[in-house]
Amino acid sequence: MDTKKKMHVKLHLKVGDTVQVIAGNNKKERGEIVQIDRVKQRAIVRGVNMVTKHQKPSASNPNGEIIEKEGSIHLSNLMVIDPKSDKPRRTGRKLDDKGKLQRYFKEHTSLKA
Repeated sequence: MDTKKKMHVKLHLKVGDTVQVIAGNNKKERGEIVQIDRVKQRAIVRGVNMVTKHQKPSASNPNGEIIEKEGSIHLSNLMVIDPKSDKPRRTGRKLDDKGKLQRYFKEHTSLKA
């Protein structure tokens, strides 16, 4: 596989979605997706996975500084929040009557029979 080619993969997330982190140090935190990197399959979520960055001194900032900003999270660790139930739900895609793919939230099914 050529690494220079950018692979555009179909994703279950979009910029602007409200998501919940389902794994990792920031588990159960919620935020809005600000940016998605399709090649690395990672997203930046507002207010989640804050990391510190040391900035080098420059002419405009002679002392330098330490800033906090959002780090990226792998897409597999994020789940979309259903606005109706306010809970994380799995999503699917189906064709509407105009022949366009529409995203929908799947119903919750329990494993108990």
